[in-house]
Amino acid sequence: MSDLHSFERAAADGKLIRGDRAMGKDRQVLFITGFLSKRWGNKSKALAQWCQEQGWGFCCYDVRGFGDSEGKFTDYTLSEWIADARSVLGTLKGGPPLTIVGNSLGSWIAWLIAQEFELVDRLILIAPAFNMMGVRATQISPERRQAWQSCGRMPWDDDPLHKDWPLSWKWVEESEACWQTTFDRLRPVRTTILHGLQDTVILPEGSREFVRLLLDKVPTFPIDLNLIPGDHRLSSPEHVERFHKLVLGQP
Repeated sequence: MSDLHSFERAAADGKLIRGDRAMGKDRQVLFITGFLSKRWGNKSKALAQWCQEQGWGFCCYDVRGFGDSEGKFTDYTLSEWIADARSVLGTLKGGPPLTIVGNSLGSWIAWLIAQEFELVDRLILIAPAFNMMGVRATQISPERRQAWQSCGRMPWDDDPLHKDWPLSWKWVEESEACWQTTFDRLRPVRTTILHGLQDTVILPEGSREFVRLLLDKVPTFPIDLNLIPGDHRLSSPEHVERFHKLVLGQP
C-alpha cells in the first residue's frame, strides 16, 4: 500500500509493539494474526491491498516477543497479547467504524476486545481458536501434560518449526480463565465465522460449539457461522471471493 506507514506503541513493560497502518475513510480494518504468525502474511497482504482499493484504512501489528516487536517470546502469554491488541486498537479511536479480522488465536483475541470497545462494529473470525491452549492441554497425552506442568515450559509439539518457541504452562491457565468469562460481557457486534470443514489444526467443532453456547445465552446475537469445504488456509479463489464479500458486509 502506497500510504502505509509504520508505528510503535510502548507496552506496560516498556517494550515496543510495532505495526503498520494506512489511513482511509468510511471504514478501517484491523488484522490480528494467528499464533506464531508475523503481521505480514498472505491474508494480511491481500487484505491491505483490498482495503486500499476500497479507500479504507488498514492496520496490522506484531505481538510482543515475536516478529518486529520487542521482547522475548517466553516472557509473554495470552494476557499480554490481549493487552497488545487493546493498545493497538487505542490508536484507531477517532477513526471510521472498525472491522476486526482475526485469524486462529487472533480471532479469539478479536472477540474478547470487541466486547470492550464500542468502536468495533464488525468481526470476521477465520478458523477461530477459542480457548486454544486449554483445548491443547486436553489433546496431548497425560504424560506430556504432566511434563508441561512440571517443567513449566514446553513447545507446542515436536515439529521443528515449534521447538524454538517453548510455551509457559501459564498459557493454559490464562486460556482457561479467559474462556470462563468469554460470554460474561456481550455486545451485539455483528460477527461472522469462516471455518474450513477439513481444518485439522483448529477443528470446526470448536466454532460450532462456540455459536451454540453464545446463542443459548443470547438467541438474537447477530452471528453467522460459515462452514466451507477446505482447510483453515481458505486459499481457493471461491474462498477469497467469499471472504472479501464478508469484509464488505455483503451476503
